[in-house]
Amino acid sequence: MQVGKPILYSYFRSSCSWRVRIALALKNMDYEMITINLTKDGGQQFSEEFQALNPMKQVPALKIDGITIGQSLAIIEYLEETRPTPQLLPQDPKKRAHVRMISHLLASGIQPLQNLSVLKQVGQENQLTWAQRAISSGFNALEQILQSTAGKYCVGDEVSMADLCLAPQVANADRFKVDLTPYPTISRINKSLLALEAFQVSHPCRQPDTPPELRA
Repeated sequence: MQVGKPILYSYFRSSCSWRVRIALALKNMDYEMITINLTKDGGQQFSEEFQALNPMKQVPALKIDGITIGQSLAIIEYLEETRPTPQLLPQDPKKRAHVRMISHLLASGIQPLQNLSVLKQVGQENQLTWAQRAISSGFNALEQILQSTAGKYCVGDEVSMADLCLAPQVANADRFKVDLTPYPTISRINKSLLALEAFQVSHPCRQPDTPPELRA
């Protein structure tokens, strides 16, 4: 049972937070946002207050229905199970497996290798090359997989959880100056997704904590 509005703890540039913002927009949910600046004051995610909320010290976190959930895919699956319209996981078990496979490829196989905490460890001079290598390696696999699963979107012609993971990762690729020429299917799907209102209103350039110079 819902107790008040859901509260999303988010950072404008966090691709994991963007996944959840897309899901909330697609499901037309009203929610409150509390922004957590991952770079200010050494990172607000390390505060005692936020650590009590999410011991992993990461965004997103969602307070909803009297519980707090971390991890973007767990949040999206909870939203899917409690608010199933529109559907983000197909009914067909094989298609559902493809959606989950692509989602985890992006959320576990690419994004963690190029996130802020890892980049800090590799040293300033190595960050761009490291991120480019991590993203390109994953995109090489994903482009191949999409040959057999994609329609208009990642799996068939309906937006799914896989697409919620794809668009934010392509934005990361752009930020790290990855050449997307070898990935025509990824690029085509991303273009279709960015034309949808839910992906636009949730975009990093349109968030309450987006710096003025990055607003669009």
